[in-house]
Amino acid sequence: MALHPHWYLPTSGDGRDVVGWVHSRIATAAPRPTDRAPTIDYLADVARAAERLGYESVLTPVGTWCEDPWITTAALLRETRRLRFIVALRPDAVSPTLAAQMAATYQRISGGRLMLNVVTGSDDEEQRRYGDWLDHDARYARTDEWLTVLRGAWSGRPLDHDGAHYRVAGATVAQAPDPAPPVYLGGASEPALLAAAAHADVHLSWGEPPAALAPRIARVREAAHRLGRHVGFGVRLHVITRDTAAEAWAEADRLLRAMDPQAVALAQDRAARTSSNGQRRMTALHGGRTDGLEIAPNLWAGFGLLRRHAGTALVGSHLEVADRLAEYHDLGIEHVLLSGQPHLEEAPLVRRGRPAAAPR
Repeated sequence: MALHPHWYLPTSGDGRDVVGWVHSRIATAAPRPTDRAPTIDYLADVARAAERLGYESVLTPVGTWCEDPWITTAALLRETRRLRFIVALRPDAVSPTLAAQMAATYQRISGGRLMLNVVTGSDDEEQRRYGDWLDHDARYARTDEWLTVLRGAWSGRPLDHDGAHYRVAGATVAQAPDPAPPVYLGGASEPALLAAAAHADVHLSWGEPPAALAPRIARVREAAHRLGRHVGFGVRLHVITRDTAAEAWAEADRLLRAMDPQAVALAQDRAARTSSNGQRRMTALHGGRTDGLEIAPNLWAGFGLLRRHAGTALVGSHLEVADRLAEYHDLGIEHVLLSGQPHLEEAPLVRRGRPAAAPR
């Protein structure tokens, strides 16, 4: 079973510090200004570097605080040759038939370089900006229906569907995508795991210790097996890797010292109000404390003090980081979705077998 490496496209901006949150006059909180704006020229540099260093794709975020992932990645198609794009999209923000059409078009014009990251939602405040007032479990029920219609529209046969959230007649696209874009779906709750078992090609988890992920992987496998499906698995992690472990941990310490305590407090207040099971698990790894952040060998929870969603990083020498990735691989995780700040300089060179240091 191969290990597939993916990098990250920082469409909210980039810099040498962890991107956190500040008070804003237009909302309770907003991402703080970054050192590097997400211009198309800078994002093209990151995408070309990822392609050159051996990554299969780049993951994009979605939300009101980043650039639109469809438009941004489409603009980068001509800047790259083989790099694929994991484009995030929200079932609450676009109809499944329209999403099927957009994905089919993207797949044709890109030569098959699209993958989809379906984001059900984790922040109630963000959901309501899009007009979505459903609760957590109802959102996953809607995602289940949304993916049923999406895949039906790709099937080549018009789909009729009459459900709790969608009623469509003859959902289809002009030309079915070939191949159909793989669907990535995250979530740590029971509804999320069941939706992944029913629809995902890859189930994504944020970077908890391997022992904490093993039961969720087993649960998705079991549920998928009952449906006659195979689901792959991926893990989302930051990475701080250097020639020596001491150098890597010195960089983690630098990131921690640069964090504004007020920004940390604001981020933790937001995290405490989440309806996301996965976000609660990320927060529990550090509990808002700045000590004891190495929660497993080489796994550091410091990013989660300021950053929503993925909050852990693998920290260590190149060999140590490779060994930790091997441990995730031993669980059955085939996809590692990595990032590091700044994303241009921090991307490690990927080789078959173990990751190695990028030339500096």
